[in-house]
Amino acid sequence: KNVNKNHSLAIFINFTRKQLNYNKMSNLKLNLCVAACENLGIGINGNLPWHLKQELKHFSRVTTKVADPTKKNAAIMGRKTYFGIPEKKRPLPGRLNIVLSRQDDLQVPEEVIVCSSLPEALKVLDAEQYRKEIENIWIVGGYSVYKEAMESANCHRIYFTDIKKKIECDAFFPSIPDTFKQVPIDDDDIPSEMQEENGIKYQYLLYEKVNE
Repeated sequence: KNVNKNHSLAIFINFTRKQLNYNKMSNLKLNLCVAACENLGIGINGNLPWHLKQELKHFSRVTTKVADPTKKNAAIMGRKTYFGIPEKKRPLPGRLNIVLSRQDDLQVPEEVIVCSSLPEALKVLDAEQYRKEIENIWIVGGYSVYKEAMESANCHRIYFTDIKKKIECDAFFPSIPDTFKQVPIDDDDIPSEMQEENGIKYQYLLYEKVNE
C-alpha cells in the first residue's frame, strides 16, 4: 500500500511540475502595444476615443515588424477588442490573429484562432508549426488580457503611447507594475520626440521588465 501511495505522489509531483513549466513558458516572450490617455483610458463604446492616424500607423508598423521576412507576428486579443476593430480591417492584416473567448460558436474567419485563455494561446504558439512561423507575440487588448500578460513571467516589453490629455473612456489600461521601468526606445522607426495630431499631443514610450 505504501508503495502505491508513494507512486501516486510521484505522479502528482511530476504532473505539478509539468503544469508549472507550462504556465511559465519562459522562452515565449510577450510584448504589449497600447495607446492610453492621462486617465489610462483606451476605449469608449467599443471604439477608440480619439482619431490619430499616425498613431494607428505606428501600432500597425510595430506589431507587424519582423527581422525574418519569412515569418510574421501573432496578435492576441480579447473578444471585445477583436470585434471593436472595424469590420473591413479585421482580422488585423499581416498578423496571426488569436482571439481569447470561452464562446464555442464565435463567428470569426477560418484563419483566426480562438483560444479559451492566454495560457492556451501560448500553448498553441509553442507548437512546432508556429515556432517556425511566428517571430513576435503581441498583446493588443483589452483590460483583462493586458493585466494577465503584464503579470505573466513571459512579459518582456510594453510599447506605450502616452496621450497627453484626459478623454472620456469606459475601457481602461491597468496600472503598469513596478516590475517594469521606462527605457530608451531602441527602434529607429519610432520617434522619441513629442507628436501632435488633431490638437492632441502624445509620446511613444517603452517599458521593459526589470531583471530579466
